[in-house]
Amino acid sequence: MIFHPHVHFVVPGGGVSEDGTEWLSTPSNFLFPEAVASPVYRQKFREELRAADLEKNVDPTVWRGWWEVHVQPVSDGRAVLKYLSPYVFRVAISDNRILECTETSVTFKYTPSKSKTTKTRTVEGCQFVLGFLQHALPKGFRKVRHYGWMASNSRTTLDRIKWLVWLFLGWTYWLGSGVAPQPESRQSQRPKCPHCGSELRMIGMTNAEGRIICRVLPDHAIKFLDSG
Repeated sequence: MIFHPHVHFVVPGGGVSEDGTEWLSTPSNFLFPEAVASPVYRQKFREELRAADLEKNVDPTVWRGWWEVHVQPVSDGRAVLKYLSPYVFRVAISDNRILECTETSVTFKYTPSKSKTTKTRTVEGCQFVLGFLQHALPKGFRKVRHYGWMASNSRTTLDRIKWLVWLFLGWTYWLGSGVAPQPESRQSQRPKCPHCGSELRMIGMTNAEGRIICRVLPDHAIKFLDSG
């Protein structure tokens, strides 16, 4: 119910070299200092408003305050994407959270941040609508934008990114991933289970003694190196 415009950036912990042959990882658990990012982001935002002739509509005290920029490493990224996905694919509040509607008020349930306790709140109808509209983007705005190798016009494919990361982490990731070149006969005639008839899938590699020397990670569990 509080108006607090903010932007989430999901930044990969590395990138592809200019010649496209190498994955360049950032230092472990580091991207840039938050204290430096805050005034830079604030100034860039102010310059864009000035260029659009909109700076005059902003309270001058906004430019003297601290702008929160929080940088945090997120392992392989699945947790943060799970957190952000409701912002993209759902509206501000789902129907099952609205408990009662009268001619003058709306009662809904919510769970405060960093809490597992569900609470209820009743507000006037106009106040509820105003809070809901805070989550409606103005015309011309998009909920999600992709940059770099995630952009639609990028010449680097996601498969190539995975391949370069596997090379960076070690050859066993590449050899056991299925990305490594395989004979045509093996690709066209994959072995099948003698019991159910389904195609078999490699899950690891063993040595002559039968000991596992490499496990093949599924696509959703590849451990990318994040920087924060």
